[in-house]
Amino acid sequence: MKNLFVILVTYTQKIEVIDEILPSHREYLKKGYESGNLLASGPQDPRVGGIIIGCFADKKEAKAFTQNDPFCLKNAASYEILEFNPVLHHQSLKEFLNTLNEA
Repeated sequence: MKNLFVILVTYTQKIEVIDEILPSHREYLKKGYESGNLLASGPQDPRVGGIIIGCFADKKEAKAFTQNDPFCLKNAASYEILEFNPVLHHQSLKEFLNTLNEA
C-alpha cells in the first residue's frame, strides 16, 4: 500500500530566480497530477517555499520525484519528505485514498 507524503520545499535562491523557474516547475507538477501521484501543491505563506502532497510507493520514489523537479535541477530548493498513514481523513479524500490501497 502506498502512503501519503508531505514534501516541504524550501527555496535556496532569491525569489527572482524562483520566478524564472516557476513555469517549468508547475509543468512538472502537472505531470504528477496526470500520473495520479499528486493531491495538492502550492506556495507557502510567506513565500519561502512550497508544499506538495502526494502518494508514492515509498520514500525512495518520493525523493526521486523531487530530484527531477526543475527547482532541484537548478539548485533552487531543498526538500524535506514526511511520510504518513492517513488513518483519519475527510470523506472527500476517499476516492484518492482508495487508489492508494489498490496500488
